[in-house]
Amino acid sequence: MPDLDTQLQRLREAQARDPLPDWPTRAARLRALERLLHEQRAAIAAAIHADFGNRPTEETELLELFPSLSALRHALRHGRRWMRPRRHLADLLFLPARTELRPQPLGVVGIIVPWNYPLYLAVGPLVDALAAGNRAMLKMSEYTPRFSALFAELAGKYFRNDEVLVVTGDAAVGQAFAALPFDHLLFTGSTAVGHHVMRAASANLTPVTLELGGKSPAILGPGARLEQAAERIVFGKLVNAGQTCIAPDYVLLPRARMAEFVAAARAATARLYPDLARNPQYASIVNDRHYARLSALRDEAQAAGATIEALTDAAPDAARRLLPPVLLTGVRDDMPVMREEIFGPLLPLVPYDTLDEAIACVAARAHPLALYLFETDPSLIDRVLARTHAGGVSVNDTLYHIAQHGLPFGGVGASGMGGYHGEAGFRTFSHLKPVFRQARWNGAGLLNPPYGARFRRLLDLLLRRG
Repeated sequence: MPDLDTQLQRLREAQARDPLPDWPTRAARLRALERLLHEQRAAIAAAIHADFGNRPTEETELLELFPSLSALRHALRHGRRWMRPRRHLADLLFLPARTELRPQPLGVVGIIVPWNYPLYLAVGPLVDALAAGNRAMLKMSEYTPRFSALFAELAGKYFRNDEVLVVTGDAAVGQAFAALPFDHLLFTGSTAVGHHVMRAASANLTPVTLELGGKSPAILGPGARLEQAAERIVFGKLVNAGQTCIAPDYVLLPRARMAEFVAAARAATARLYPDLARNPQYASIVNDRHYARLSALRDEAQAAGATIEALTDAAPDAARRLLPPVLLTGVRDDMPVMREEIFGPLLPLVPYDTLDEAIACVAARAHPLALYLFETDPSLIDRVLARTHAGGVSVNDTLYHIAQHGLPFGGVGASGMGGYHGEAGFRTFSHLKPVFRQARWNGAGLLNPPYGARFRRLLDLLLRRG
């Protein structure tokens, strides 16, 4: 096992020597990361492809490389402004004093990276941590060993070992990593593991950002454009073969439109992934364990009375870990496929008779990481938004709320806590230190003891004005 304590101490000592890096220093670190991504683009895609068995280069570049570079460019454009103290006049009764909020780096940030998007979910939080002036230590996933090893090697080439450190290893290393006394710890992964991470961090009172998951619903309202909705849901479900924390996990739709949706989803799948069995742009399941888990979810649902609606004529291929997408109808809440996060190309369809029934179905479950609503009536859109909770929402599309620099990404309740991306991420990894600056000539002494008649008159005034 790597000597994690020594590595963390090296970062701490370096941060202590420069606790408030200036913008040129932060920008240089961000540009080093940008060079890494540009210069190692092919090697990164090849390593992720090898880890999955088949991960299309196009998906890696669209869903991982592009948002990583976009986040870097956004931080480089706006980071200097984010660093500026926010100055204001003090509250009326304390004038002429002034106040300010001074963004200050937290120190050393720990980042635990999952396997499903191992580049973007490493680089995204790293960009925010570096822009905020922190040092960072990352634990890569053991399920993507080739990419994890490559990223650790590249970090050593593009950064000093007292700026960014990347460690690899198994679950035991991950447990030890989560128990380190970081100044902030960000974990992306399953809700089950999130419990363990938060428990380990609590021993050090380490603040945590948890990006978990859950069952993210897609709701087709009565005014949904069904063919468009089917295509966007199929897209959101089948990129990375459904191995996406914000992929649609089940669809709530009007009972009378079930058959129409199945037909539209088949047509959309044929357009997006023609000849799926031999299509190199359809990803494999990451490993045998997850392939077996997904196959069991599908088979158990069928054995319990659900109907499988195949979206293609491709057959499952365990040797290649190719799992063709299917819809599941006739599902019940007691089936594992409706209790567990699916994280693969299985999509249950749940009919409803009224939109309020669909809203109640979402509200009865743990708050999801994402919610997708397809509807054209603004009043119905507002009704769903007002009566449901989710970490983030896309209306008339899927996934793309995560790509907006102006929107924080995070969960709520069981799907996580905290958020990052853009300025929200800068603030997550900063302490906004409040400062009160008293003026030379001020009335503070009027409130000093001994408390006489003048004090009581002033206090009465303060109490009336609040």
